[in-house]
Amino acid sequence: MSGLGAVGEPPGSSGVSRPEETRAAAPVDFLQELPSYRSALRRRAAGGGSQERRAAPQGSAGFRAAPARGPQPEGGEPAARPAREYPLSIAEKRKLRDCQQAETKYLSRWKQWKRASSKSLRRVFSEIKELSSYLQLWRHDIHSIEGKFGTGIQSYFSFLRFLVLLNFIIFILMFSFVTLPSIISKYEVFNSSIAKIPPKNIEPHCTVYEPSGNKGLVYFYTYLKDLLSGTGFLEVTSLFYGYYTIDAARISIMRYNLPLAYLLATFAYLALSFLWIIKRSVAGFKQNLVHDEDQFQSYCNKVFAGWDFCITDPNAARLKHHSLQYELQTDLEEERLKRKIADRTTKEKLRIYSLRIFINIIVIAVLSGCFYSIYKATVFSQENSNDVSNMNSQTNLLVQYLPSIVITLANLIAPQIFSLLIRFEDYSPAFEIRLALIRCVFLRLASVGVLLFSLWGQISYCDSDKCRACGYNYKLYPCWESDVGQEMYKLVIFDLITVVAVTLFVDFPRKLLVTHCSCKPFKWCGLQEFGISDNVLEIIHGQTVCWIGTFFSPLLPAIATIKYFIIFYIKKISLIHTRKPAARPVRASGSNFFFLVVLLIGLILAFFPLGISIAHIPSSKACGPFRNFNTSWAVVPATVLEFPTGLQQVLYGIASEAFAVPFFMVICLIMFYFIALAGAHKRVIEQLREQLVMESRDKQFLIRKITEAQRHP
Repeated sequence: MSGLGAVGEPPGSSGVSRPEETRAAAPVDFLQELPSYRSALRRRAAGGGSQERRAAPQGSAGFRAAPARGPQPEGGEPAARPAREYPLSIAEKRKLRDCQQAETKYLSRWKQWKRASSKSLRRVFSEIKELSSYLQLWRHDIHSIEGKFGTGIQSYFSFLRFLVLLNFIIFILMFSFVTLPSIISKYEVFNSSIAKIPPKNIEPHCTVYEPSGNKGLVYFYTYLKDLLSGTGFLEVTSLFYGYYTIDAARISIMRYNLPLAYLLATFAYLALSFLWIIKRSVAGFKQNLVHDEDQFQSYCNKVFAGWDFCITDPNAARLKHHSLQYELQTDLEEERLKRKIADRTTKEKLRIYSLRIFINIIVIAVLSGCFYSIYKATVFSQENSNDVSNMNSQTNLLVQYLPSIVITLANLIAPQIFSLLIRFEDYSPAFEIRLALIRCVFLRLASVGVLLFSLWGQISYCDSDKCRACGYNYKLYPCWESDVGQEMYKLVIFDLITVVAVTLFVDFPRKLLVTHCSCKPFKWCGLQEFGISDNVLEIIHGQTVCWIGTFFSPLLPAIATIKYFIIFYIKKISLIHTRKPAARPVRASGSNFFFLVVLLIGLILAFFPLGISIAHIPSSKACGPFRNFNTSWAVVPATVLEFPTGLQQVLYGIASEAFAVPFFMVICLIMFYFIALAGAHKRVIEQLREQLVMESRDKQFLIRKITEAQRHP
């Protein structure tokens, strides 16, 4: 049985490396019977060509080269990496470690110190990384949710944590470069001075702006109304654009250009969000590539290699067990649906495709109705919200919140209609979530676009020469940026109010009725499922509003951070006590990547209204840091004109077509190079997978031959 043990052991073990001489002396005709060699012959006969020459080493030659050897030191110096980082067996790693320890004494003192220092640094970095994992926000809560409800729902809470961190970083950025310098200048801290330059060549009536701050005796409900709508005392605070009326602040001999800092901070938080989302998307894309492997291999990885043997806590072990159970349920559900789709007849395919076309027509009609309702509500609100003579404060607050109410109702009702219709389309759970997200993203994100389009229609409407002199409707919007910021602020606040209200007045009463009431209708309704797509679109919609509104309300990211922090605990309590997980499990790896893709779509859509506001719509002449410029973008060429002549020529050259065309060609070449490199890596991965399969078949063939030889000597 010694021969059987030698062949059956994994590559790199001592049993395989021992009979190397006997394997080299094996008959050629015996090696030609290996499955890998026969597979290569079949591919060569089919015209594989150069591909077969690459795949040939995967056969007998590849099997002969299977024994793993330790890394060969260069120049007689032992390898610097620790032995555990090499793909070797335990025996080989022990030999390598002994060799490294024995040869270390022959090195110079400088190399010994260098080796010890690198080892100590690796240990320190490893401990810091392990410690930082314990400092991660909501680490224990998210692990608990993963064990109880699966990785699909866990991916939602991880996504929510990412948005909390993102908004907090954006708040730090805007506060440091925009809000803090304005506060320092206004209160004359650090001997700073304020340079206010009156607008030039601007009609006097365009510069009149009297914020509606509360004066005299004010009732308590007035403060509550201002807190909800962003008017009154909040309008004159640093929360909105109109507060930043400083042109430049001087600290000693330094001059701080606030308009330029305001614009650059806006570009910075957009670029930061874009790069951070791309970074996380790349990690999710790699996980998708791993999960696109063969299902049998996926089952083997989960069953035989999915357990973490470092777990010692019983609660953690139970959570890990439930997590693996949900993953296997997801795989089995996807396999069942794939088999069902493969067994469809032509008649069933025709029926399901016709039904899907009809349902998509209904979806388009629902979206059109929602957009028209938002447009009419916005126009009515803007025309009547400032008319306080014929209505009381409660009615005025309702009129101001009318666009937010209509948008929220559309976002609540339309997804329910979509989720009801999508059940008849018979998709897989993963694709069902993606399609629901795609439909809802057009509703939620386009609703913000319709709101802004309606606002800009009112802002740019001019019916007199005095209005055209300002470039915008100065009567209704003396500081239109603050008005847009108030609309974004109301959307953020109303979203939070809606989440709290639905949890308190819908989810908990439904839980009590289902649990304690014996009526059959309540028992038939049951607990509501935790819809991943609806909840994800809810926070993506809020994040898109935050990206757009940060330019008009620099402190809006702080409000969004607090909002998401509260939503995390509300959703957690609602999930544990009032909701149930989805009946059809969802895979987390694909969900995480797709959530980030939808978030990236929201960020890209946020570029367009911000770009139009910065470069096209005339800035307010009565408030804000850009009141001295025709548009917000005009501060950039004005700043460039202050540079030295040589630097101006360099910048103009970079912005010219003579530089743009070669730069575009270089970017295209780099992109084609990375595409070709990715294709080459993909082919190498396929060859390595095929080599692993062939080696396993060769081992089975050799074991069978040796067993037959031992039975029939």
